[in-house]
Formats: sequence, structure tokens, C-alpha cells
Amino acid sequence: MTRSGPRRHRERQDPHWIEWLTGLLSAILIAGMLSWVGWEAATRKATPPDLSVRVLATEATPGGHRVAFDIYNYATTTAASVTVIGRLTEGNRIVEENHVTFDYVAAESKSTGAILFRNDPVGRDLDIRAAGYTDP
Repeated sequence: MTRSGPRRHRERQDPHWIEWLTGLLSAILIAGMLSWVGWEAATRKATPPDLSVRVLATEATPGGHRVAFDIYNYATTTAASVTVIGRLTEGNRIVEENHVTFDYVAAESKSTGAILFRNDPVGRDLDIRAAGYTDP
């Protein structure tokens, strides 16, 4: 630590106790983080993507209707090129079908998207689901 006086600076030979405490806490924190990452890498099993879709909202737009949704990946592996298909049906007849592709859905995360329909989903059966993915 440097002490300043009039017209001179003097360097202290012994470090201040706060410097020792800061260094010790930093070393403990880094050792803990490295241990945790190593433990996760050694013990966590890689599971294939487990995709699930939940509809958030349906709203009218000037060009039709927007159905917003979340897609969840509960697995420990990322899914790439995830295709989500939205289908409107009346009975056994498919009224409209659209799809959207996500570049990826990361492991243990969610992404949000929307499918646009020309026809109103109200009063029809709406099925939105993940249709496929590739391994990154």
C-alpha cells in the first residue's frame, strides 16, 4: 500500500489485512465455482431433447390471427432446427396448418414464438406441437 506525504510517496512492505481477506475470499469463490462445474460435468447425464409447447395468447391482427406460445426444453441437451406445427381443425377436416422453425432451443430453457393463421382459431381445435429437431 502506498502512503502519500508532502512531496513524496512511500510504499508499505506489508500488505493491509483487507488485501489478504479479498485474496482469500476470491480464491475460495474460484475454487468453489471450478468444483461445481467439474461436478456437473462428471455427474450430469445427457438426455435427448424433451420439447413441450404451451399456448400463451391468441389475438387478432390486420393479416389474420397470431397465436403466441412458449416452447420448453426440459432435457440437458440443446435441440437445433426445432420445427413447431400449428394446426386448426374442425372435426376431421384440417382448416389451416402453418409451421415455424427455431434455430435452437437451449437445454433446460424456453423460447417464445408465434404462429400466424388467416382463419380465426376461436371455435376450432388448435393443436400446436413440436414436430422435429436436429442435433446441433
